[in-house]
Amino acid sequence: MKNSFTALLGADRQADRVVPPSGFTAQLTLFTAGAMAFLAVFALALSLAAGRLADRWASALAGTATIRISAPPEQMDTQVAIVLSLLSTTPGIASARAMDAAEQRALLEPWFGPDLPVDALPLPRLIEITEANPGYDGTGLRQRLAAEAPGAVLDDHTRWRRPMAHAAERLRLLGLLSLLLIAGATGAMITLAANSALAANLSVIRVLRLVGAKDSYIVRAFVRRFTLRALTGASAGTVFAMIGVALLPRADEAGAFLTGLGFQGAGWLLPLLLPPLAAVVAFAATRFAAFRTLKGLT
Repeated sequence: MKNSFTALLGADRQADRVVPPSGFTAQLTLFTAGAMAFLAVFALALSLAAGRLADRWASALAGTATIRISAPPEQMDTQVAIVLSLLSTTPGIASARAMDAAEQRALLEPWFGPDLPVDALPLPRLIEITEANPGYDGTGLRQRLAAEAPGAVLDDHTRWRRPMAHAAERLRLLGLLSLLLIAGATGAMITLAANSALAANLSVIRVLRLVGAKDSYIVRAFVRRFTLRALTGASAGTVFAMIGVALLPRADEAGAFLTGLGFQGAGWLLPLLLPPLAAVVAFAATRFAAFRTLKGLT
């Protein structure tokens, strides 16, 4: 294998004559490597963007909590004052404030529109809590609220953060599985192309064996040609895909899923790893196919 890698660095015109420089196998290898690299770039970009979005949502909810107070209108202000007083003496809480009607209206506008009569509806009052470091004891705070303000309910956003954290992990795993499937499909297609080229050149291979050519010499010719084809095709596919990703809409402040699908910072270097990986896959697939074919001729 070391000799095969060394052969990739320098041309061997005698060995290259064993493999046809053009035709169906060349086109298939170039197209497969380019198409798979193109898809791999977008799969990688989508996986990273989805993970960033889930992490951003989870981070926005981390360190904050909400207390929802439900009480008759004449008791609402009293309940709010009791809860704020209780929170001011609770260790682990940096700040707490009651949301006014305008803020609650802003929260409901995306769902019910701007004309919602908040003042006429029996909506609960919301108190926003900012957690200190270290945080507060959620169980103890719930017990105090139940004793002093029975209409108050603590929501620490755990039910929102946990699914988002799981989603980020699964999306990253899905991206990795997609890349593995693409690598497997690339290897399978290149193996088919290599087998086709080997079958088309069986007469040449037999003559080379008769004149004393070793199997490693013949394999090196196929490995070199198909590896370089895969590297060329994957490089072209990667470049076109990166241009396409760069032209996608940028992320907006609302965190819309269909925006901000591009790479960020050093993430732009990740697609550059795809052409060398395609070359490695082509090297392994072609070497396996060539040795298997030559073994069958003995």
